[in-house]
Amino acid sequence: MELLDNLALGFSTALLVQNVLYCFVGVLLGTAVGVLPGIGPTATVAMLLPITFSFEPVTALIMLAGIYYGAQYGGSTTAILINLPGESSAAVTALDGHEMARQGRAGPALAAAAIGSFVAGTVATVALAAAAPPLASVALKFGPADYFSLVLFGLIVSIALARGTALKALAMIALGVLLGTVGQDIYTGTPRFVFEQRELYGGIDFVSVAVGLFGVAEILRNLENEQTRTAIVSKVTNLWPTREDRRRIVAPILRGTGLGAALGVLPGGGHVLASFTSYAVEKRISKRPQEFGRGAIEGVAGPESANNAAAQTSFIPLLTLGLPAHPVMALMIGAFIVHGITPGPNVINDEPALFWGLIASMWIGNVLLLLLNLPLIGLWVRMLRIPYQVLFPMIILFAAIGTYSLNFNAYDVYAIAFFGILGYVLIKCGCEPAPLLLGFVLGPLLEENLRRALIISRGDPSVFVTRPISAALLALALAALVVAVLPTIRRRRAVVFAEEE
Repeated sequence: MELLDNLALGFSTALLVQNVLYCFVGVLLGTAVGVLPGIGPTATVAMLLPITFSFEPVTALIMLAGIYYGAQYGGSTTAILINLPGESSAAVTALDGHEMARQGRAGPALAAAAIGSFVAGTVATVALAAAAPPLASVALKFGPADYFSLVLFGLIVSIALARGTALKALAMIALGVLLGTVGQDIYTGTPRFVFEQRELYGGIDFVSVAVGLFGVAEILRNLENEQTRTAIVSKVTNLWPTREDRRRIVAPILRGTGLGAALGVLPGGGHVLASFTSYAVEKRISKRPQEFGRGAIEGVAGPESANNAAAQTSFIPLLTLGLPAHPVMALMIGAFIVHGITPGPNVINDEPALFWGLIASMWIGNVLLLLLNLPLIGLWVRMLRIPYQVLFPMIILFAAIGTYSLNFNAYDVYAIAFFGILGYVLIKCGCEPAPLLLGFVLGPLLEENLRRALIISRGDPSVFVTRPISAALLALALAALVVAVLPTIRRRRAVVFAEEE
């Protein structure tokens, strides 16, 4: 009964006119950036973050969330039609989806992706609503030592799900934590790593880091590797799947939803892992494995369900623990903070309308996506004809204006350029910027709880292993680190990311 009351509060908030409008704007933009290769939801959320500061907190979060799961939805369209995934998790969809399009079955492939995404999004939203309150209640019992171990565990797990070697991912996390310490000491106010620059006393601006690493750096990378985009499908017909198609997609959708819901809470690239895992499972248990790679509709329905379920459940650690499971979730934490809300288990009690309104908006967004995507397929394909040389100056200009408008400080624009170049250099060196952003966001939380735990224990470090929750999390972190460097795991990660690229 309490859950129903909470959902009623959520829908009453989410169905306000301005919230429905910005939910629509979010999923529309998300679909567009999912369709356009080389932009992606992380860069888009980073660049749109500044303009949401004038919104109500719940409105801003609803729009930003819509961009994220809308991109998971839209990435499948170009993966199927032109074999060019607009979003990383849609890479596996292209394997069979594009083959179906070549055979004149683009309609059923797109419909399977849309139906699977809607079902998965709905089920995952229900799972989020059911799981969030008990997890938040448990999280309220955490002490500083437990939070330190939890953050450390999240950072270590993200190593296994990052591109490149585990050592490079660990180095990126360490660099992110180091950048997070720039500014005044949290307890003494002593300046650290500011190099006598007044602008650094308050720390490095989060928006500048995010826009530079994921906006400017991605633009530089895509300018270097511009791909020709040609659609082979000019008109999509027979959208509704046949009876045989419907029979074949039911089980993959359900299995993909379950896998995605479970893997979405993992730090790093849980949505990417979910889609590839779903494809591997469907191929292994299929009675027609020879069809995979040649146009099996199960190879579209399963992965699309998995990545959309993962997109929804990645909000669970954000809303209940204040921990990001994905770079976009790190940006969402930034949105919470700039609106004066401390992300974590207290949000459900302190801001119930925001908490439940955000959850309810996800179901509304999934309905809007279902209504938007199939009728507008022609529009999405035409968008691919826009030259990237026309797009990127507008994107950079928009990002620079948005960031400057936050503090009216030209230093923030210089920071965008610096972190854009840094991000590009890191990409060229085979390092992924995502762990750096996670380390930058979680570094202050890690330091604060480490020092608070040591102050309470009067400098006794054994507090981290004598508390049961902390000890268990540290053991899991150690196990995750061992697993990440195992040769078998390294080879599997290399295969997954090679296929993704």
